[in-house]
Amino acid sequence: MPPVELILLALSPVFLLCVVLEWRFAVLRKYNWYQWRDTLANAMLALLHQGSDMLALVLLIPFLYWLHQYRLFTIELTALNVLLAFILQDFLYYWFHRGSHHIRWLWASHVAHHSSRLMNFSTSFRQSLTYPLSGMWLFWLPMVLIGYEPTLVFAVVALNLAFQFFVHTQAIGRLGVLEHIFNTPSHHRVHHACNDIYIDRNFAGVLIIWDKLFGTFVPEQADEPCRYGITDDFNSTNPLTITFYEWRRMWQELRCEERSQPAWKVLLKMPRKSPASPITKIPE
Repeated sequence: MPPVELILLALSPVFLLCVVLEWRFAVLRKYNWYQWRDTLANAMLALLHQGSDMLALVLLIPFLYWLHQYRLFTIELTALNVLLAFILQDFLYYWFHRGSHHIRWLWASHVAHHSSRLMNFSTSFRQSLTYPLSGMWLFWLPMVLIGYEPTLVFAVVALNLAFQFFVHTQAIGRLGVLEHIFNTPSHHRVHHACNDIYIDRNFAGVLIIWDKLFGTFVPEQADEPCRYGITDDFNSTNPLTITFYEWRRMWQELRCEERSQPAWKVLLKMPRKSPASPITKIPE
């Protein structure tokens, strides 16, 4: 098993414990944060995602080590260099994440993560098995060419994603001075919201400074509660429907003989967003 998968596997008991504690907290306070069908779908999507990631890493690691021979520098494994790698990867993640909301080919994978009308720790598990196909790994190639070993690159990616688990919750409010530097639950609730003022904001992985530097930051507003999900009228808990929703739409548009735009626009250009959906609950 690749080291990157071992990191996430080792943290799995922590993730599951947090889900259980948050669910119990919600039940005691009668908050409608969890629905069993939604949580089960999230768990199935996580398993499918991990499976595709493992296969992709087995195929990618040899290619990345081949590419690594053309590196610009030889970077030693020191604490400072690991810290710099973490910051650089977080910067690249910001652009991957931002691109995933503006390039349809990338959104086809990323939409699965945003498709739930609920927000809880289990939402972080809601990932697509098609990320390797859409090319998430391409965003880490600059690190390999600079001189970071591929194994270290993917280990840093895993740590970044592990951190992001903890921002998928409604149980934690604002975190004071940390709000100025880090991605927090408050910032990430904005990112998952489909309210007009929140759409396509707060793309941070770990550091919120990238959003503040590049003009995509919006704070959570007390008078504008977050409504979660996507702007389409989508409300499924079927893992396959969730995974292939946007891929299927793109394929249908490509096959349409009367389409008004070229194929490259169908694949790359985001369709105009529909008005934010008022749906807030998953039907029983």
